[in-house]
Amino acid sequence: MRASLRQKIIDVCDRKIAEKGPGVGLSFYAFFANRNDDPELLMEAAEWWIRTHRLDHFEKALKIKAMVEGMA
Repeated sequence: MRASLRQKIIDVCDRKIAEKGPGVGLSFYAFFANRNDDPELLMEAAEWWIRTHRLDHFEKALKIKAMVEGMA
């Protein structure tokens, strides 16, 4: 996964956790605007989420953040 996507995921997780608390869940769509302006990046996130890790549609932001930080 490219570094820019990892950072984007961490930033979104941090923001969601700050807004809604540590139990907040999200899907990989949370990292993208409603209008898909970067389909390659969306597919990279989907591949990581669905094929690589077989995650549920919604997962806890804390779990996703920890997984991504563990990749560094």
